[in-house]
Amino acid sequence: MTSISGDHVKVHFRMDVDEDGWPPASVESLWAVDLGDGTVRLDNTPWFVRGVASGDIIKVEPDSEGLLWAGETVRASENCTIRLIVLKDSGSAAARQSVLEIFHKLGTTGEGIERYGMVALDVPPQADLQRIRKLLEHGEAKEWWHWEEGCVTAAWRATATE
Repeated sequence: MTSISGDHVKVHFRMDVDEDGWPPASVESLWAVDLGDGTVRLDNTPWFVRGVASGDIIKVEPDSEGLLWAGETVRASENCTIRLIVLKDSGSAAARQSVLEIFHKLGTTGEGIERYGMVALDVPPQADLQRIRKLLEHGEAKEWWHWEEGCVTAAWRATATE
């Protein structure tokens, strides 16, 4: 995420919580840059929201209290959102940092969150998608983490068949 400036706003996304209580909240708020025309450009990686990624242009609608609520995606960024629950060392800060570092070498950015032992990766289209997928699958087979696709592109989906 870039540094927060005066044109940044919080955008709220409603989420459906499943019977197991996941995700752990019914609303997630993400930082975005207000584009001044009823749309925003997401400026951080979602932890729980599905179907959006950093850089996506989203329509927003203010409610009666001035909170901005996300609507449809106007333009996808071609970034992917991949989330991991780090199992190695019980998802310790060191384990999460090591996951971030190894994926950073393949072209991603991201951050970790202690509460859930999670890492959220922002995967731009120029990252090494094939090597990222292979590493994700290898780490899951080794029981270092579980991972899921929060938002993916056709280019990412193509790596599953290569």
